[in-house]
Amino acid sequence: MRKTIITAALAAALAGCGGGQQPAQQSAGDASFEAKLQEQFLDAKPGSVIEIPAGHYALKRGLSLRTDGVTIKGAGMDKTVLSFKGQVVGPEGLLVNANDFTIENLAIEDTKGDALKINQGRNITIRGVRIEWTGGPKTTNGAYGLYPVKTQNVLVEDSVVIGASDAGIYVGQSNNIVVRNNRAEQNVAGIEIENSVNADVYGNTATKNTGGILVFNMPNLSQAGHATRVFKNKVFANDTENFAAKGAAVASVPAGSGVVVNSNDKVEIFDNDIADNKTANIIISSYFSTNYYNTRGVAADYNPYPKGIYIYGNRLKGGGDSPDGLKLKTLKTAVYGLGGHFPDVLWDGYVDAKSLVDGLPPANDRICIHDVNGVLNADGPHDYKNPSTDTKAYQCDLPKLPAVVLDPAPKA
Repeated sequence: MRKTIITAALAAALAGCGGGQQPAQQSAGDASFEAKLQEQFLDAKPGSVIEIPAGHYALKRGLSLRTDGVTIKGAGMDKTVLSFKGQVVGPEGLLVNANDFTIENLAIEDTKGDALKINQGRNITIRGVRIEWTGGPKTTNGAYGLYPVKTQNVLVEDSVVIGASDAGIYVGQSNNIVVRNNRAEQNVAGIEIENSVNADVYGNTATKNTGGILVFNMPNLSQAGHATRVFKNKVFANDTENFAAKGAAVASVPAGSGVVVNSNDKVEIFDNDIADNKTANIIISSYFSTNYYNTRGVAADYNPYPKGIYIYGNRLKGGGDSPDGLKLKTLKTAVYGLGGHFPDVLWDGYVDAKSLVDGLPPANDRICIHDVNGVLNADGPHDYKNPSTDTKAYQCDLPKLPAVVLDPAPKA
């Protein structure tokens, strides 16, 4: 395997950077490192390993990679830092259009737009990467942190994303996905699986976002999403005010949302610790409940209803005491009183009326819920006029989804 190591130009500057020390701060005008790094990306061949040593590197131009089979390695997410705070060229920090790509053990900070976008690749591994906008939550931050889109066989693990103005970890229009053991904080959406098929999201911590973990299905995209498992995650205190750009799909997510399913099918939510999300710990909704619906046309074959949602075996507590937005506050007070709170699950109540048989959807399209402290059907179709706390309709079971198996298995 060919191995490319970026060391020569900066050996002297990095000589004093050892274990346990802070990364060496490079000059903001150090164009030689930036030029050498881009050269390595442009010259990479299949099998190249680009190693970036410990240091804090100020970059002004976005990076791009179009060669299959490349690995980018840093010395650690807090040791190798690529800072785009002074970025003047390129919307992304790093744009990858390649297969068999691995990136690990480094940080990307303060990009003008998306931090790491991977477009139309197969066999993608993102491991031990930190993405952060260091000025805290702001609408001017980049939209997406880790952003694989139209990809296959995707692993995102042991990474951290802070401050994205849309989604911290976002996998969209993709197939065969594992998102595990990550931490998402102070993003609008901590982790989002959108219009994707066969995704396992587990072992993650999502806190201080607007919404913790989202499973969405939007119209007018290349494929519909289904078959996502959300399990063994910690989703708590997602109470950051929504700071998404106006018109973004996630701009309609209420602050204080734990796990949110919107218009997606075959979603299994189990064995999670979900707590203290002020609007609701779990929200099930249709596209009709989003403000985004009012500003976009919808493809004729789009299915806006959540179907086949299975919730069981979670540990839930707190939450629902201070929902975001006047309508939800009014609904909470009307049903539960001034001092009350929403139950563990809030459903907007939209259902595909054409599919109903004796008032119920087909067996595998139902919403089945166990082990929760109540469910509220908000009656969104009638502007919350007749909400219901009756739980009989949710007393059912669905076939459990199989585990996602990445093929080939990611490189260790």
